[in-house]
Amino acid sequence: MMTRTLTPILAALMLSVAPMASAGPLAEAAGPSAAAEEKVVYHVNDSENATAAMRNVQNHLNAAPDAKIVIVTHSKGIDFLLNGAADKNGNPYEPTVQSLKAKGVDFRVCNNTLVSRKIDAKQFCRKPASFPPV
Repeated sequence: MMTRTLTPILAALMLSVAPMASAGPLAEAAGPSAAAEEKVVYHVNDSENATAAMRNVQNHLNAAPDAKIVIVTHSKGIDFLLNGAADKNGNPYEPTVQSLKAKGVDFRVCNNTLVSRKIDAKQFCRKPASFPPV
């Protein structure tokens, strides 16, 4: 009688554990090889999202310090790179931008945005070459 009760429970347990046993090799096969260079582009089209985007980039670098990361900005997304830019709480963006640049993050601005908004490269924090147009 006890065998009849335990058999379905054991069968269910075996079926639930079987996929986990094979997940290890499949997960390794699906991931990038250790020798592959990780290249990532983050997109910012509104400076209101810049703080969250830069936090995500920092988290990404914490997980993968050798990742090559580019932040591409256009439209209102370039505003956080302008001289004196600050978030809605008055916190300047520049310290975070410079910290990420020191870690190898490349910031790019849309040349079409610069032309259409008549923004001179001198309006950007630091030297203009720091944020080459794309």
